[in-house]
Amino acid sequence: MSAFRFEWNERLRIRLPVLEMEWEQYEVSEQRVIISQWELIRGTIPDRVMEFEHHINRKQLELFDEESFERSCILNYEIADYASRINDLHIWYRIDQQLESRRHS
Repeated sequence: MSAFRFEWNERLRIRLPVLEMEWEQYEVSEQRVIISQWELIRGTIPDRVMEFEHHINRKQLELFDEESFERSCILNYEIADYASRINDLHIWYRIDQQLESRRHS
């Protein structure tokens, strides 16, 4: 049984790595498998960012015409949530660069 897996994260709409050991404890062959699988997933991150940006744009248009304070608060919360997701995706997108630099150290 592998000491790693990729679990679906509904909030970010991608599978995220779950490593049960420190990176250095994995055999080089396992590291390569993890990186290969992550690269495939990582390649979908720009699509998720665009998807969330689209949601933000729709919510902002809705907010522009909204007269209800309560509904405006809800829309602002939803916009902030999507912005937070985009930020998290950017962090995950940079993970590969960190793994590659560690591998070459």
